[in-house]
Amino acid sequence: MFRITCAALAGLLSLSAQAAGITGDVGAGVSYQPHDPTGSRYETRPVPYLDLDWGNVSLSTDDGLTWSALNTNGFTAGPYINYLQGRTSNGELQGLRNVSDMAEVGGFIQYAPADFWRVYAQLGQAVGGGHSQSGALGKVGGELGYPLGGGIIGSSGLVAHFADARQTQTFFGVDDNEAAATGFKAYNASGGFQNVTLSQSFQFPLAPNWSLLTSASWVHLVGSAANSSIVKETGDVNQGQVQTAISYTFD
Repeated sequence: MFRITCAALAGLLSLSAQAAGITGDVGAGVSYQPHDPTGSRYETRPVPYLDLDWGNVSLSTDDGLTWSALNTNGFTAGPYINYLQGRTSNGELQGLRNVSDMAEVGGFIQYAPADFWRVYAQLGQAVGGGHSQSGALGKVGGELGYPLGGGIIGSSGLVAHFADARQTQTFFGVDDNEAAATGFKAYNASGGFQNVTLSQSFQFPLAPNWSLLTSASWVHLVGSAANSSIVKETGDVNQGQVQTAISYTFD
């Protein structure tokens, strides 16, 4: 029954993608990750896996929805929109303001002369939250992929995230009212680089068009984020995240 169901699902996915002209990977998995950027605690979350292309439009779990308005000689650039996870302030964060889920809207530039490596930069604005929760943010990074034999593909990435003072204050700051309610020392966060993230991923073939994906990331907070009273009292400057997913590849 399982094999029949998988075969039927694969057929439907493939036919739908071919009809729409879509290529890439789609799947589902789970992630064990920090509850919020301060690393106050960890939790397990279901996550979709997306890495799809439709002409010059792409949709991925990491980069969101992008449109390569400029696409020449390995250089691409254009607008993007992505999901920005908020924060429920419970547990040890009780008394801090909640942060609503938001959208991140901005532009990107990327240089990828081959499929297996790229360098890129993004700059955007958080929208959809309160006025004090809608600052500027972005990242610069690179990614390198390589075959390991037996159909296994590895990928290593290094990314530096930055934000302005308002966006950093959203997750790392503590105003006077919050300090009185929580016992955290009042803290005004400043802009700059927030963290450096090193990631390592592997793709293992399972069957034709099906793969097992695994990923592990190390996040090191820097600057104003690392000096936050929340991080010092209940969070962690060094954080980790692991993910695994099953994906289907559209030929």
